[in-house]
Amino acid sequence: MMRIFGQSGSGNCLKVKWTCDLLALPYVWTEIDTFGGGTRTPEFLAMNPAGQVPVVKFDDGRVLAQSNAIIRYLARDSHLIPQDPFDGARMDEWLFWEQYSHEPHIAVCRSQLVYLRKSRDQLDPEKVKRGYAALGRMETQLRATRFLIGERVSLADMALVAYTRVAHEGGFDLATYSAVRRWIGEAEQALGIAG
Repeated sequence: MMRIFGQSGSGNCLKVKWTCDLLALPYVWTEIDTFGGGTRTPEFLAMNPAGQVPVVKFDDGRVLAQSNAIIRYLARDSHLIPQDPFDGARMDEWLFWEQYSHEPHIAVCRSQLVYLRKSRDQLDPEKVKRGYAALGRMETQLRATRFLIGERVSLADMALVAYTRVAHEGGFDLATYSAVRRWIGEAEQALGIAG
């Protein structure tokens, strides 16, 4: 059975779990204490020299890291990946954007407030600014379409709902992002994620 090595407070890890749950893929979850050095042990580094979660180890011993690569592999041939090649590329566009322009700001601010117990005034103003820019980009898209690439849910929504749904924990006020708020609820429902 596939084993997921992850930290249950991490959106990057949860999107792997949620993909498995939605597609009824059997797995065993192994909780890794990332703040206690769990990703720095020789055993973990042998699986993922980058020292990051999530990591999936398959029955045949192969290992895959990086959340969006993992969910892309797990969801192959499922309804979460559009059949139209251009829509599939648009989905990938959002997956790449999420890791470069969304997660480094929204998730990092959340981590600093929730796990490092920093105050809001200790957050990097540039990260806050870029986090709001990411939310603005999503708001614009979600005013035009129900989900990120159209009227059907995809892995783009799985990837981006993970940290957007808890953006408030990073100090981000979603009050003026009505399309994003609507999308969070609809994406959670479509993806089988508890609110």
